[in-house]
Amino acid sequence: MKKILIANRGEIARRVIATAHRLGLDTVAVHSDADAGALHVREATVAYALGGDTSADSYLRVDKLLAAAKATGADAIHPGYGFLSEDAGFARAVLAAGLSWIGPPPAAIDALGSKAAAKALAGRQGVPCLPGYAGEDQSDARFVSEADRIGYPVMVKAVAGGGGRGMRLVTEPAALSAALASARSEALAGFGNGDLLIERAARHPRHVEVQVFADTHGQVIHLGERDCSVQRRHQKIIEEAPSPAVSPELRARMGECAVALARGAGYVGAGTVEFLLEGTEFFLMEMNTRLQVEHPVTEALTGLDLVEWQIRVARGEPLPLTQQQVRLQGHAIEVRLCAEDENYVPHAGRIRHFSAPAAAAFERGALRFDHAIESGSEVTPYYDAMLGKLIVHAATRAQAIDALLTALAQTELLGLPCNRGFLMACLGDARFRRGEALISFLAEHGDALRQSLLKQELLAHDWCALAAIFAREPGTLPCTFATPLRLSHRDEVSALAVRPRAGGLELLGEAPRQIDLQRLPDGAVRCTEAGVARRVRAVAVAGTRPDAPRRWHAQAGGVDWWFDDVSFEPVAGPGAALAATELRAPFNGRVVRIAAAPGQWLAASEVALVIESMKLEHSLSVRADAQVAELLVAEGQQVSSGQVLLRLPAPATQEAAQ
Repeated sequence: MKKILIANRGEIARRVIATAHRLGLDTVAVHSDADAGALHVREATVAYALGGDTSADSYLRVDKLLAAAKATGADAIHPGYGFLSEDAGFARAVLAAGLSWIGPPPAAIDALGSKAAAKALAGRQGVPCLPGYAGEDQSDARFVSEADRIGYPVMVKAVAGGGGRGMRLVTEPAALSAALASARSEALAGFGNGDLLIERAARHPRHVEVQVFADTHGQVIHLGERDCSVQRRHQKIIEEAPSPAVSPELRARMGECAVALARGAGYVGAGTVEFLLEGTEFFLMEMNTRLQVEHPVTEALTGLDLVEWQIRVARGEPLPLTQQQVRLQGHAIEVRLCAEDENYVPHAGRIRHFSAPAAAAFERGALRFDHAIESGSEVTPYYDAMLGKLIVHAATRAQAIDALLTALAQTELLGLPCNRGFLMACLGDARFRRGEALISFLAEHGDALRQSLLKQELLAHDWCALAAIFAREPGTLPCTFATPLRLSHRDEVSALAVRPRAGGLELLGEAPRQIDLQRLPDGAVRCTEAGVARRVRAVAVAGTRPDAPRRWHAQAGGVDWWFDDVSFEPVAGPGAALAATELRAPFNGRVVRIAAAPGQWLAASEVALVIESMKLEHSLSVRADAQVAELLVAEGQQVSSGQVLLRLPAPATQEAAQ
């Protein structure tokens, strides 16, 4: 093995490149047209253009990937995670082409890649599973019958794939039909397979997974567990090891079951067995036949390079450690930095500014930051919303939490929404700090976390926002006249009278306020009022409204907020609330379903359109009862953030219109 083609993109491609180059191996980066300027493309030994923008036209094209390997002289392929990493057909095609496959055997992928097949195998290996149905009859009637037998709540799951896609929690019979349709649609789009299963939903579980590794010489071991319970949309955002709920005895039992499942499947390479844990009882969820996104957590605890192990196992080498030689030291926590707002809605756009604290990249360190972003990077709607991962390793869990909070506060990412502040709110929550976060954590406490962020925003916006507009270079002459300003934040407009002065500004009013502004060497601004100083970083972006051409994205420590300069917008009169409204796209994406038509009445919160973005489907609805005046898009159409989708006349009752 001399040259590895990475059949992937972004952070995981950079991760594999880093280890391969350390081992003296050449690498091939493949890329779509959208990723032509990406970091992984520049860092690889050779780059190959696949063409196309979407994953279906690029990273999912087996023929293009094999052509890339032939054209560049690659003799091995690493699939990363996502895309084709769990596709047995791709693995077979790689092997048939005479290339080394850095992954499990195709037969093992077949046996474990399907959740239904994995549960059948688990039963034969004595691994506990939740009661459910995973048969060939995929009719809605059969699922209704099985759900009645199992008892509600039930979980609907896509048989193929992973990453939380195609999963729906159903608490009552009336919601089952819609959940089946939605999960089937998302599974087809994401994995090309719409088959589903259902199982009894555990009420108060944790998500705990075990990292396994196997070689071609019959040795199978585990490397401890990871707790991945903090999730939104069934997708993880915080992972840690060891789990605060797992004792050494429980770890041994879960590890034995994970090893038994892998051994029963004839597994080779890296894999992860995922369990639901309630108390001391655990049940199989699925096995991911690939490297996990959260593998750095295990690397931090063990001091091992799991990608190196993958490469060595693919070469036919034995595992370098026995089970008895595995040592877990300290505590590690990883957070996923994603291009999404506090409501988990993904966003595409350009990163206007990015800076981060000093950290290791793709190797063990007290602070590690694995990512593929830089100032000027374009985040497109074609791929997953994850931007990178911050990983902290410390002696204790409390120390790891504190260090990660500090690292996130020092990370600056401006230009599009990201979940940095929300992650900090999660880490700082008393329940999380006590190790009490279950899978239901965000469902139960997400609103409270968002409210805490909003309070912080309001405090910062009160005066730090002005630093974005009025920060001047030293020596700027003061002005004797006040500047009228109207700033909009979350649809609340503040009218201000501001007078610039030497070294800062003065807010006029009943109680005048003095704010000092100091531009820092790195371009940020120190904003000081009444002895309290904050570091503020802000960038201006194009507004999405014609009356607000300037929009600002600002950050002060753990607070991120957006505001518009609406100083030139006419002041709304008393009838403004009755003005015609529009339904706009909240992000870039593709219209996959239209549930509204011109002339149709829509009730408040009724689904009008469904947009697919960053591999997930999102339902859009109107805020109040209204009749559709005009439909401006079609199914299959690509739309951009802020684009008008529907026009709605002034809110009125249906009776009044008749």
